[in-house]
Amino acid sequence: MVICLTMVGPETVGGGFGKAQRVAIATSDGGSWQVAQHDVRWDLQHDQMADGLHHAQIARFLKEQRVDVVVTGHMGDHMVRMLDSMKIKVFSGDGPLQDVLDAAAAEAGKTE
Repeated sequence: MVICLTMVGPETVGGGFGKAQRVAIATSDGGSWQVAQHDVRWDLQHDQMADGLHHAQIARFLKEQRVDVVVTGHMGDHMVRMLDSMKIKVFSGDGPLQDVLDAAAAEAGKTE
């Protein structure tokens, strides 16, 4: 399972998805998580591009990372529909990275 989480601090999940400055990609190998953070700067792109181009760049990133689940503080309706069409599950969450990651993995496991 690969989870993308929006980051508002080095170890804190939250904020908005389409305007995220930084995301963490957490990959499970069946027991533990490997976490890599990425400076995506979607906050800058959001105001500089048409929505379709902005969403396309985000979709490309998620596909490249093979993301199954997104966890964020909030997300707009258009982004929710895009992720739904990509079969990516979306969960709301904020707080300490490890706590949010564990809760999202448990929730995602219930819906599979």
